[in-house]
Amino acid sequence: MTTATSARRSTPSPAASPDETEWNLRVELAAVYRLVAHFKMTDLIFSHISLRLPGDEPRFLINPYGLLFEEITASNLVVVGLDGELVSPGGHRVNPAGFVIHSAIHEARPDAHSVLHTHSRFGCAVAAQKGGLLPLNQMSMEFYDRTAYHDYEGVALNDDEKARLVDDLGDRNAMILRNHGLLTVGESASRAFLRMFYLERACEIQIAAQSAGQDLVLPSHEIAEHTARQLNNEHPSGADDHDNSDNLDLAWDALQRLADRIAPDHRS
Repeated sequence: MTTATSARRSTPSPAASPDETEWNLRVELAAVYRLVAHFKMTDLIFSHISLRLPGDEPRFLINPYGLLFEEITASNLVVVGLDGELVSPGGHRVNPAGFVIHSAIHEARPDAHSVLHTHSRFGCAVAAQKGGLLPLNQMSMEFYDRTAYHDYEGVALNDDEKARLVDDLGDRNAMILRNHGLLTVGESASRAFLRMFYLERACEIQIAAQSAGQDLVLPSHEIAEHTARQLNNEHPSGADDHDNSDNLDLAWDALQRLADRIAPDHRS
């Protein structure tokens, strides 16, 4: 079960220096890249995860073009501006076309510090379905009536698509790009990852359930909405639900331990 809360490590200590703050963000983002690879949500060197750096000028960490997600480390992440171009010269290049979607969302949504986009098998399968994501299970109900949809316009190479993409996303934190893939945003890279993990898992369960060839059981709108409010911590104060507001912090702690075991070099 998930509920919306910020990961503890997404907010730097007030005493942290700018260099220390950036390094901590680099380590967190590198861990997310390795976890996306570990859970098999990658598309070779394509797709991206971006993370806003603090400061007056818009700057973002993103993967260098040409590296697999399993090769990403804190030190080889590159810094780009809102135009997707390198802020400072380095040994890697960036795929500006891949930043079109990210730059549109970062510019329009100050709260979207991290944008995670995948072309996963199950995500693409659901993105090809007219009905989109169905409330078939508890995981998918986190996104009930809280998922945006954007129609396919071809490879995201045209800046003209940005306005339509932003309009379709609105204030939601998950989007299904029809005939394309999945997208989540978050106040931290870890939060965007946890949303994506469960969005991807919901798509996987949907494809499995549909593949059985049996009639599907769908909960009522009332139950699906109630569950979505629980999972997104939207219940009013005084509700009877037990407090579970630290569960994402605990989940991210566990995921960091996993990243350290499977890819200790992500911190380098």
